[in-house]
Amino acid sequence: MSDDVREPVAAPLVMRVAGVLVGCLTALFGLLYFVVAGAALGAFLLWPRTRRRAHALLAAGARRLTAVERRRRSLFFHDAFPEHRASDQQILRYLAARTYSGLLCAVVVGLVDFGAVLAGIFAVSLTTRSSMTWVDVLSQVVLGGTLLFLAVQGLRALTEQDARLARECFGPSERELLQRRIDELATSRAAVVRAVDVERRRVERDLHDGVQQRLVALAMLLGRARRGRTPERADALLEQAHKEAREVLTELREVAWRVYPTALDSLGLHEALGGVSERCAIPVRMEYDVPDALPSAVETAAYFVVSEAVNNAAKHSAAGEVFVRVRQRGASLSVVVRDTGTGGADPAGSGLTGLLSRVAALDGTLHVDSPLGGPTTITAELPCA
Repeated sequence: MSDDVREPVAAPLVMRVAGVLVGCLTALFGLLYFVVAGAALGAFLLWPRTRRRAHALLAAGARRLTAVERRRRSLFFHDAFPEHRASDQQILRYLAARTYSGLLCAVVVGLVDFGAVLAGIFAVSLTTRSSMTWVDVLSQVVLGGTLLFLAVQGLRALTEQDARLARECFGPSERELLQRRIDELATSRAAVVRAVDVERRRVERDLHDGVQQRLVALAMLLGRARRGRTPERADALLEQAHKEAREVLTELREVAWRVYPTALDSLGLHEALGGVSERCAIPVRMEYDVPDALPSAVETAAYFVVSEAVNNAAKHSAAGEVFVRVRQRGASLSVVVRDTGTGGADPAGSGLTGLLSRVAALDGTLHVDSPLGGPTTITAELPCA
């Protein structure tokens, strides 16, 4: 995890306890508001002609009390909620639920205080009375400990409900959004590492099974040509070796393009995609509409999305044609590859999984639509900012 992304720090325990106690007080204000406002606006809420206006007035007052609750969560629990305006219905529902849970929390806190007073009286009685047996002491301790445990668990459940109600009304807090972002970055980083390892293994396999075997065959042909007993035989072997050398160069160039196309740096994305079209065994129609310069990482990701999708269509889909559209709209680059094949592409395959990881590393999205019978459509959205 990078140094500039740090996990948010929760509020201290003392602050949270104070926030719970303040919440008990604000819940009392909520109850008083509903009693007073309900008595004043009750008749208008029942009459259809004035119901909407009375409901708006009731929600306006509830919104002010809800703003107090929001500041309480921010001050005592360090919850920083994003800008979000809840509807009147959400505000009234939140305030009603918050009032109920806050009053119930106040009752539990009162019981805990009452239990603490009884525990103090019991401790004093132990020092002044000698008639209590150890059985009496043990029973009182067990009973008091059980009630204390239940009260603490009740307070914990009520505080969690308070946080849950705030999230439902105000949306997820910035701390929770940041934690989600940290989790997404960790997942994306792991996926990129796996994709790089898969790509490295594929390059090693291509070099070992393809280029290396052809070089061995080339060396054998040259050796046989040197040992040729007749000039005609030597010339035939040299011609065959020359053909094999050209095929090795072609395959080595293909491997190099799959690792990283140098045309991206020298000619740009448009020309690099044109090279993909020229090397494809089936016709490729391309629509390219990118008016602005793209970041290097976005160009690389777009190239590999098109290259992998076009190669898969040529090798596995029995397609007669492939359509590619690369379009930039604002701060987003859209890449669509559609073929006329039989469909059935597996998004969990190694190639598409690698593309998904590459796109996700840029906070982009990749969608594969490939029903049986076709067509297959691969859509990537890449942020350019």
